[in-house]
Amino acid sequence: MTSGGDAPGMNAAVRAATRAALARGWEVYGIRNGFTGLLANTMDLLHARDVGGIIQRGGTVLGSARSSEFQEEAGLNRALSNVRRRGIDALIVIGGNGSQAGSNRIAQAGFPIVGIASTIDNDLLGTDVSIGVDTAVNITLESIDRLRTTGSSHQRAFLVETMGRNCGYIALMTGIAGGAEVIATPEFEVEPQEVAQRLGDAYRRGKTHALVVVAEGAKHGAQAMMRHFAEHRDTIGFGLRVTTLGHVVRGGVPTAADRVLATRLGAAAVDHLALDKSGVLVGLLSNEIAATPLADVVGKTKPIDGALLEMARVLAH
Repeated sequence: MTSGGDAPGMNAAVRAATRAALARGWEVYGIRNGFTGLLANTMDLLHARDVGGIIQRGGTVLGSARSSEFQEEAGLNRALSNVRRRGIDALIVIGGNGSQAGSNRIAQAGFPIVGIASTIDNDLLGTDVSIGVDTAVNITLESIDRLRTTGSSHQRAFLVETMGRNCGYIALMTGIAGGAEVIATPEFEVEPQEVAQRLGDAYRRGKTHALVVVAEGAKHGAQAMMRHFAEHRDTIGFGLRVTTLGHVVRGGVPTAADRVLATRLGAAAVDHLALDKSGVLVGLLSNEIAATPLADVVGKTKPIDGALLEMARVLAH
């Protein structure tokens, strides 16, 4: 099943896991709408052709939803009862932090389960990169490049708010790749007055445009910064516009990198179940498939590299 926020490449993981399992002679069920479907017992038997033609599609053909009911003991017991009544021996959950927290609850109940790292936020421990990240970064960067072009034409600065929840990975990577003057993330906050100063300095150095990339989870988000700039317009120099990149970032066609990563992780999840290695998250560490105990993953987030942020600040001059 796929759970939590959708991520480009989820379908490739569904395809890989399904066909890898079928190749072993196993039966495969697709659970509809995540943990909600697990509780509602909405599961369909999947065959090889059922997952044909989905590797290039964004989103998730299985659907996704969050379930507060599953967090209760009664909900967990009902979910386990549903899968056992169908004769299901193991589960694969494709998703991010919240989804893998649910996976860990199932693992702690003694049921075989493997998680697959999938979130555009890239904040999961146990993997260098998760499914959907490469696509989300490239979609965001394409938007930033277009804003840079129009900004240069009109001597403007653009403040771009990216997705990423409470993790600044997308903002950091796109800020570096897009040559942003300022990058603000929840991990490394930048005060509005410092942003204004950096923009003013860029204007005085003769730059024809400037970019500020702000992660949506930052304390001083796009709207907070714009309120500050409205009161200190003369310190910036540039005309200033704000662009919020919302869920369009999640809905893209998965890149080749995401399709390959998802395929590798989907097949690896089946391999781990075949070896009776469950209760783990499969991810990619140093370009090798790795399995990390779910108990070591949940409740934690992977930090971004502050050294990269400092590098971006230096190069912005």
